[in-house]
Amino acid sequence: MYRLSSVARVLSLLLFVSAVSMLGACSSESNATNDNNAQPAERVQAEIGYMPILPDAPLFVGLENGDIAEAGIDTKLVSFQNGPAMVQALLGGQLDIAYFGIGPTMVARGKGADIKVVASNIIEQISFVALGNLASYFENGDPATAFARFEKDNGRKAKISTFPVGSVPQTVLAYWLDKQLGVEDDAIDVIYQGASQVQQALLTHAVDGAAILEPVVSIVKNRLDEARVVAHGEAMFPGQPGAVLAVRAEFIDAHPEIVQKLVAAHVAATEQLKAGDEAAIDAVHKYVGGGRLPREVVAEAVAQSADSFVADPNRIIDGTRRMRDFQQATGTLGANTDIDALFETRFYDALGSSESDSQP
Repeated sequence: MYRLSSVARVLSLLLFVSAVSMLGACSSESNATNDNNAQPAERVQAEIGYMPILPDAPLFVGLENGDIAEAGIDTKLVSFQNGPAMVQALLGGQLDIAYFGIGPTMVARGKGADIKVVASNIIEQISFVALGNLASYFENGDPATAFARFEKDNGRKAKISTFPVGSVPQTVLAYWLDKQLGVEDDAIDVIYQGASQVQQALLTHAVDGAAILEPVVSIVKNRLDEARVVAHGEAMFPGQPGAVLAVRAEFIDAHPEIVQKLVAAHVAATEQLKAGDEAAIDAVHKYVGGGRLPREVVAEAVAQSADSFVADPNRIIDGTRRMRDFQQATGTLGANTDIDALFETRFYDALGSSESDSQP
């Protein structure tokens, strides 16, 4: 009996161990199956158009700190020298995401590009830089008569450089002349150029001034002691909308969660820029001017623009409407762009952001 009982106990123990092993194997197999069935985070390749200028700084920060990649976007970057070229790319079916001026954004939308503004980049970023001879007419006497006095004394109209017709800089220049100074647009000779060409024209004295943005403003002021900012953004067009983050509606419909993460990354980048974060400055330095600008100039441009970096798209809706109305009145915007349909604020609104730019 003792021997049989011992054998029975051994057999029972072996059966128990076998059962536990089988349960463990089943559990491991089940876990492996669950792991295999787990859905990976969505990733999508997106063609992103941008200009290598300071107003597109949130893009550069998001690229360098990894937030855009973490949003699930594999980027294919396409650089442009001006807004009209980006409009043509959008109309040609290129670009899923675009960082460019609100002016070209309205033009693209009006011509049939189904795009939505999901975030703002910057506001009131255009300044008027005058070189020595012209600057003196603003510093001495009524600014409203500065161009007329310049023409009388020099026997020619002032030559002013800015971006192409329909761009934000060109629109702000025209608005400033008309609404703020009360002078005719033919009071000056306007030359339409890209950012690098505007900078070169100023540095070589090929023009007398320019309606332009950072970092060109800081570059010219650093290289030419005679250069003066005679009108800042808020004086030229109060509340002027600037560059924006626009996304093709088809991309939004297909990847709403990715767009939500992209906007969150955009807001985070904006806060870094506003705070003058060193890593953010490094990111801007890498892309703006092809990395050839002195870092201290880039840092100065970021600091000068700190209060202008605004991510909240709600902040620029009224200004965009005023810009549209002005452009239509002056004939630079043909289509009657529906401003409410142009904006998609739900992604920003969903963040419940407490960032400083959310205040009106």
